[in-house]
Amino acid sequence: MESNKDYTQIPGWGIDANPEDEPNYPMKNYTGDDHKRSNWERPAQQVQTVEILKSNERPALSAVFGTASPPTGLSGMIRRHAFKYSESSYGHWLPMLLADRINVVEGIIEDLAEGIIPNLFAEHGMKSELKFNKAGLAKKVLVRAAILGVVVLCLTRKKKRKSFF
Repeated sequence: MESNKDYTQIPGWGIDANPEDEPNYPMKNYTGDDHKRSNWERPAQQVQTVEILKSNERPALSAVFGTASPPTGLSGMIRRHAFKYSESSYGHWLPMLLADRINVVEGIIEDLAEGIIPNLFAEHGMKSELKFNKAGLAKKVLVRAAILGVVVLCLTRKKKRKSFF
């Protein structure tokens, strides 16, 4: 494999080959350091104090990472499952979306368990919705009320059926 091929004839390739041809060159005090990054030293590894989920496409943890909300509960189980798949697959991202939604419900349950009543009206931006998007807010409320009505109807019908047997 040749490494000395000239790619400058391909539109867009090799645009960073000339340091004086950078878009910010005249405005920036150019030191040449931008083109000497091959010898950088990896930062010290952050100490892992909680479970960190990492992509199966990375050989090791990033040098630094967030530890604010480690995976817990049902959403954590779903996240652990999702990280078994490549980040380019639906097997990774769809479970991650589901885990996010479940994590919201887990947070509400956790707040209630601690005696904190969540202000869902404020936390969901309903004040702004009421001010700037009244039609959208009305649609959301009606759709959620319809879903809740169907769920309640289904649950009450099951109870009535069970009483006959």
